[in-house]
Amino acid sequence: MQDLTIRSIVKIPLGAADVDADFITFHGLPDSAEHVAIRVGVPGADTPLVRIHSECLTGDVFASRRCDCGDQLAEALSRFGQDGGYLLYLRQEGRGIGLYAKLEAYVLQSKGADTFEANRMLSLPDDARDFSCAAAMLRTLGVGKCRLLTNNPDKVTALQMHGIDTVAQCTGVFINDNNRRYIEAKVRKKNHAMVIGDDAEVRDEA
Repeated sequence: MQDLTIRSIVKIPLGAADVDADFITFHGLPDSAEHVAIRVGVPGADTPLVRIHSECLTGDVFASRRCDCGDQLAEALSRFGQDGGYLLYLRQEGRGIGLYAKLEAYVLQSKGADTFEANRMLSLPDDARDFSCAAAMLRTLGVGKCRLLTNNPDKVTALQMHGIDTVAQCTGVFINDNNRRYIEAKVRKKNHAMVIGDDAEVRDEA
């Protein structure tokens, strides 16, 4: 992968974190997607907090309860507002399959398929994301090791494979009646680090 360079840094005040943030864009992203790094507050110099967040229009913008994406994004911004950190916002809707395909997968999920079965029924991969771009973005920002806010072991492995010393710091578990099967599938089939027994938090849809 070619070296990235910073294209622009734009300061934007974030109401969600009650702090100013630097939105950082890049030249040389290999997939030509408009991924952005958001530096919130003052990240720790040695081992900053980092969240790799894949775009989710339905969850991030419209607070869909079919997933936990919006809750995880809000949690990360709250943490960064207190401690500083980097949010890598990757334009990888629907774990990389795109918005239209994700919505088509929702139709199949409504008929009983889980999130991974629905993708396969559409002849799509379980997860089409490539996190090498995230590692390249971190290197360009001077981050060689981090505490990664995630429950997904694949993200940790991907960063480590690309030279970023990474330790997972688990996010919360945001379960509601609409996303329980989705979260159960992630734990059962992809080993996400979440406890979802009877003691797990269940949030109302409202």
